[in-house]
Amino acid sequence: MAPQQMRAAHRVVRFGWLVLGLLSLGLAALGVVLPLLPTTPLVILAAFAFARSSPRLHQWLGSNRVFGPIIADWQATGAIAPRYKAIALCMMGAVLAISIVFKVPMFVLVIQGVCLSGAALFILSRNSA
Repeated sequence: MAPQQMRAAHRVVRFGWLVLGLLSLGLAALGVVLPLLPTTPLVILAAFAFARSSPRLHQWLGSNRVFGPIIADWQATGAIAPRYKAIALCMMGAVLAISIVFKVPMFVLVIQGVCLSGAALFILSRNSA
């Protein structure tokens, strides 16, 4: 591949990481106020994506007063603080309970259960900060 083609391919890959980071961060921000989204894994994913696409956004996210401590714990030890684990798990449980109370269709409950279980397993499998 010619150098110019390699640079173009690199720009496309960086743009893809940037889009993934922005999408993850947007969902994480929604997860702060909506219990249906697990904020911690999405913030970690956004930091990972920004580290590969935009050093400026990665630095901003790491110094953010809301999301920065989550990232600092993760980068230092690969850990999630017990407080954030508890919040995430409680919110996921609340979402499932609310869905049951509102009689959401069974196939939606199954999808929710699978997704929330996966997120919960990820969170629980990490070390505590």
